[in-house]
Amino acid sequence: MDADEDHPDGTFVEDTFLIAEGIAVATRPGAKTREGEVAAVAAALRNFVAKLEHIRAPGTLDGGDVCQAGRHFLIGISARTNESGAAQLAAILARHGFTASTVDIRGNPALLHLKSGIAYLGEDRFVVAPGFPAVPEIARFEKIAVMAGEEYAANCVRINDEVLIASGFPKLAASLRGLGYRTRAVGMSEFAKMDGGLSCLSLRF
Repeated sequence: MDADEDHPDGTFVEDTFLIAEGIAVATRPGAKTREGEVAAVAAALRNFVAKLEHIRAPGTLDGGDVCQAGRHFLIGISARTNESGAAQLAAILARHGFTASTVDIRGNPALLHLKSGIAYLGEDRFVVAPGFPAVPEIARFEKIAVMAGEEYAANCVRINDEVLIASGFPKLAASLRGLGYRTRAVGMSEFAKMDGGLSCLSLRF
């Protein structure tokens, strides 16, 4: 997408849409300054999705608060995503055969979004930052613990057989390689200044 000088947070396109198996949901970002980003991303998606769903007022929803694990979605209740937005998304997902549950992260100031502290790698395996709330729905899953001091690296992205991680976090990289993943370190220092992580920078479908 082209740069949009009116929306400096526009690089974080993940917050504007949820896309999963043919579902495309236009969010309603929790920061008022970001509401104008949704229309531009919708235009970019026009040739890829047949039908759009929408989160409506008074609901707010940031895509960074949504983590898909197979047929189930975790939806974070945060400073950016409220209960109404989460309920609307859960209802949309249910119509398409998915399940959803909420995780309240408002008590953890280190987590701007749900995916600031958790990432799903597939194969029943999560990367989890220290202090992330216990989530009963994923109790059976394997957890890859992020060490203290490397919390930012919890926001990682698996693309095919490679895991993209922020550069400068060797302990998590070593843990992932020990499990057989290929890793690629990506410089994220400028995005980190705006509380942005790797997953924030793209929509993957």
